[in-house]
Amino acid sequence: MVGAAGAKGTGGPLSEGPPQKNIDDLQIGAKLRHARKIQGLRLIDLAKTIGCSESLLSKVENEQVKPSLKMLHRLASELNTSIGALFAGASEDDRIVMRRAERPVIRTSAIGRPDSAGVHLECLIPDPANRLLYGSIHIVEPGGESGGFIQHKGEEVGYILEGELELIVDGTSYHLYAGDSFFFDSNLPHGYRNPGQVTTRVVWVNTPSTF
Repeated sequence: MVGAAGAKGTGGPLSEGPPQKNIDDLQIGAKLRHARKIQGLRLIDLAKTIGCSESLLSKVENEQVKPSLKMLHRLASELNTSIGALFAGASEDDRIVMRRAERPVIRTSAIGRPDSAGVHLECLIPDPANRLLYGSIHIVEPGGESGGFIQHKGEEVGYILEGELELIVDGTSYHLYAGDSFFFDSNLPHGYRNPGQVTTRVVWVNTPSTF
């Protein structure tokens, strides 16, 4: 596999601001279940389509486990929605500023370990279902990963705020550090993981809002 490495940045953590409050993760199981029923799909049929067990999908819909990022994306695609749309109603759609403590979060699990920490998506866009682009902060714990490769329409750009990230796009691996950025067509298979020992935070923007 051909690799490319970015130079390690010297940027430190974000400057101090108002104290960060604890943010409860967004409950998305009910939204996924509602979308499935609107499509007229049985639980077992949807599970077969996305390649998981009926039991696991039931647990996802009932908030008993968190899906991997890849599984969440496949669910959104099959249900004719998007990850951005799962944030709908979580914030006022006319606000200009969202404070750190106000941004909604979707939590996912690591692949094969539905009870483990994976990737947290901290939404940057008020009411992203009705926008031309979708932006979030991907918070990736050490060992956390996307859970496989994802493909969809559009383009995406990202900037590593802190930590390090192994980004794989169309079979090529890139080792990125704080201060590095990336851009690629979303139709290329892509995935990532945190190979480091500290939490990685990435500003990630997609357009159109199909992610």
